[in-house]
Amino acid sequence: MPRSHHDVVIVGGGHNGLVAAAYLARAGRRVLVLERLDHVGGLAVSARAFSGVDARVSRYSYLVSLLPSKIVADLGLRVELRRRRYASYTPVGDTGLLVDNEDAGRTAASFARVTGGSGELAAWRRFYGMTAAVARRVAPTLLEPLVDRAAMRSLVGAEAWRDLFERPIGEVVDERFADDTVRGVVLTDALIGTFADPRDPGLLANRCFLYHVIGDGTGDWNVPVGGMGAVSGGLADAARAAGAEILTGAEAVAVDPAGEVTFRDTAGEHTVGADRILANVPPAVLARLLGTAEPAPEGAQLKVNMVLSRLPRLKDAAVDPAAAFSGTFHVNEGRDQLARAYAEAAAGRIPELPPAEVYCHSLTDPSILGPGLRAAGAHTMTLFGLHMPARLFRDDPAGSRETALRATLASMNRVLAEPIEDCLLRAPDGSPCLEVKTPVDLETEAGLPGGHIFHRDLSWPYGEPGRWGVETGFERILFCGAGARRGGGVSGIPGHNAAMALLS
Repeated sequence: MPRSHHDVVIVGGGHNGLVAAAYLARAGRRVLVLERLDHVGGLAVSARAFSGVDARVSRYSYLVSLLPSKIVADLGLRVELRRRRYASYTPVGDTGLLVDNEDAGRTAASFARVTGGSGELAAWRRFYGMTAAVARRVAPTLLEPLVDRAAMRSLVGAEAWRDLFERPIGEVVDERFADDTVRGVVLTDALIGTFADPRDPGLLANRCFLYHVIGDGTGDWNVPVGGMGAVSGGLADAARAAGAEILTGAEAVAVDPAGEVTFRDTAGEHTVGADRILANVPPAVLARLLGTAEPAPEGAQLKVNMVLSRLPRLKDAAVDPAAAFSGTFHVNEGRDQLARAYAEAAAGRIPELPPAEVYCHSLTDPSILGPGLRAAGAHTMTLFGLHMPARLFRDDPAGSRETALRATLASMNRVLAEPIEDCLLRAPDGSPCLEVKTPVDLETEAGLPGGHIFHRDLSWPYGEPGRWGVETGFERILFCGAGARRGGGVSGIPGHNAAMALLS
């Protein structure tokens, strides 16, 4: 049993809660972390998902962009985030658009081959030059008290403010680019885990896009060496080393704003007191723990984890599959294809040709594979499907999961030279190494209302000046998870900010 009273009790042992615990314990606070599962990390975990197969799959979250290098340095994390040489590859007929981070000439030739000239590449460079400047300016503010709207506008400049913060990103992309493929590549960052029309004036897609291009001042999406579990494991080690107490198998069942948390473990129910309570759970879950209610959000993604016996062949003979799959491999994500899939899902149907993106962690970090798999040429493959809202899986979770999987694999096969099913590794029992996670699965397995990977819709990175964006309606309770302002993704930012709000 823990002490009966702590300076801080953190509800939820996901990566953000571990960041908060590490900072607070290093500052001398008595910290208790309560995690309902038998392991910490939340969605930032690795697992041997297939029995008898020596591959550690990043089962839910899979890439890192938003984690600030300052947090890594502050906490002394032994985590390596490896940059991918190739940003993306998008099949187009028998060719494809390859964006090579280390060979500008090859990228230019690919743009010319796909788009028929140099205009789209020039527009691409102008647009991403603008987002790079925004990233450099905005990223440092994410670890500071909030600035207001006017200050953020002044910081990013008039052009970026107009095109990223005021106008629908779909309109901006249509205006800046003429090629459907290029438009789609840009728009996918506005739709990750977000069911939205990029032309909607509510600008939800804009907020999603912004968080996908500002990570750590570069916007790079990096591979965590050892898998996503290495990130959470490093954070847990840092928190424990600083003196934080972490209990797994301890599910919070009630929170009292006066400063008490009741949790349940195998021995029964227990209540601990706290000067402050940090909620590393979705806002809808905190509302339930407080005995109130908040509408559940709606997640929108299909996650498919695979282990392959070999990489699939491409229709494009000029591109090595190892290059195409080490970056983000876009599957039927042209602008018009994205719009069609959104319309079908909004009408309550699983898209006929689901858009998705794929990458192979093991091409950048083979350490997640056992020696035998590496020697045999096996690889992991992660697929993230767009426009798959939770509503599509409510009535018949198992049947709709299977329908969505079949449609998604068929969509992928449309752009490959052979069926992806022919490349799947078989486990010792003969089953294919493939697992599927819908929003309803995330709701059931991970406790995420609506299966929303960001806990709720993303917010703008500005607000009431001087506050940290972690405040709730209760003085003793702060958010420290993805549902905080400036939350979402594997970042640690809400955990850092909750700690700083408490310490200040």
